Amino acid sequence: MNVRVLGCSGAIGSSSGAALEPGGTTALLVDDDLLIDAGTGVGVLSDDQLARIDHVFLTHSHLDHMGYLPLMIDAVSDARDAPLTVHASRATLDILRAHVFNNLIWPDFTRIPSPQAPGVCFEALETGERVTLNGRIVTALPARHVVPSMGYALSTDHASLAFSGDTTTNPEFWAAVSALPGLRYVIVETAFPDAQIGLARAAHHYCPKLIADDLRGVGIHAELLISHLKPPHGAQIIDELRAALPGVALRALRAGEVLEL
Repeated sequence: MNVRVLGCSGAIGSSSGAALEPGGTTALLVDDDLLIDAGTGVGVLSDDQLARIDHVFLTHSHLDHMGYLPLMIDAVSDARDAPLTVHASRATLDILRAHVFNNLIWPDFTRIPSPQAPGVCFEALETGERVTLNGRIVTALPARHVVPSMGYALSTDHASLAFSGDTTTNPEFWAAVSALPGLRYVIVETAFPDAQIGLARAAHHYCPKLIADDLRGVGIHAELLISHLKPPHGAQIIDELRAALPGVALRALRAGEVLEL
């Protein structure tokens, strides 16, 4: 299983931090047929690549994580002979139905081209539940954000990767992650530097201090890959994380890189 980082930034635009690469917002392509989130990073894919994606797993309903989902469904509907399957919590799917695929913001592709042959179908997935697709296991992990949210674990027979989605202080996530067999990577968001800890708490995001507090006493023997960095503060956040977590292997996740499991 290969995980290609299409986008991992906390905002559109490029960063002034030397440790970071410019890129879009969150989207991870697993092999060539599975997508974790559908932020603006999806825009780097060609029509042929988009048409090969059969499943999208959404962490939550915020635009930086799902804004390109409606556009990709429209772009490749003529090239597909089966609907795209979107997996998310029931609460997130209800938000998409009410506020996106409502024939006001975007056409209701759950009913067109026809109710019998729609462009997209929704499948509910709750924390702790899993889906197996061609030997790859996708498990929903707990997250704490301002809207209903979750992370995901991607697992094969011999390796695992965990992705936090958007979250703040979240001991349940780390407990679930530490139990994953063959854990190689943990992609974890850190949106704000410690000087903005009040904003991090209000917006339900991590800052370095909050991650360090959560990891105290938790054994994670995997590389921490930091995502969702706000571009003006990216290099500062990485420096603060390294100071707060001495001895922990960590670095900024980069758009375009491929993680092998």
